[in-house]
Amino acid sequence: MKTIGILGGMSAASTQIYYRELCDLTRQRLGGLHSPELLIRSLDFAEIEALQVKGKWSAAGEILNREAKALESGGADILVLATNTMHKLAEQMMDGVSIPLLHIADATAEAICAAGLKSPGLMATAFTMQQSFYTDRLRATGLTPILPSEADQNTTHRIIYDELCKDIVTPKSQEAYVGIAQRLVDAGADCLILGCTEVGMLLNADNVPCPVFDTTQIHCRTVLEMALS
Repeated sequence: MKTIGILGGMSAASTQIYYRELCDLTRQRLGGLHSPELLIRSLDFAEIEALQVKGKWSAAGEILNREAKALESGGADILVLATNTMHKLAEQMMDGVSIPLLHIADATAEAICAAGLKSPGLMATAFTMQQSFYTDRLRATGLTPILPSEADQNTTHRIIYDELCKDIVTPKSQEAYVGIAQRLVDAGADCLILGCTEVGMLLNADNVPCPVFDTTQIHCRTVLEMALS
């Protein structure tokens, strides 16, 4: 099994999900006492979030690049960045790094296309919804992403940063997210991308009226296949 390097902490809540999901998937796949070969570098998200708010993306990219190189030096064979938003900096992160990065948007787009769907609704941070680094990769595969209204984008973003990143889950926020998902379906979405690694804490196939593509689960399944190949 190849060693998976996880660059996480953005947020810590999502990185915990990655670790648990990869362990569960490996056990299901290989049985017995098997667990994945992992290296995990978890950053202090407060520092990263401050750079996001100030628009200092290049400085954040320098941090990710340094940590990607450290994971490679530590023995990682494959890299995953345990966050959707910070894939904005994927190119800068991988400068001078020779091991592959599994891009979360590419893995998600492949899963949606394989299911024969075309118009995914996208719920994510404001950065991911409003900037083109993510939606452009979806469009490049022939998909037509559908975004929430401005008010729903604001609500989605607020709940991610004020609650989910702090491991806070409330019925009120779940109700709000279910409503946003329904409005995306009403606007023509034939499926829903849980486009922030924490959104799956509130939404799933049981409370969304269309096929759900959880980016964290897809990312984990795909990288495990790479590690076992």
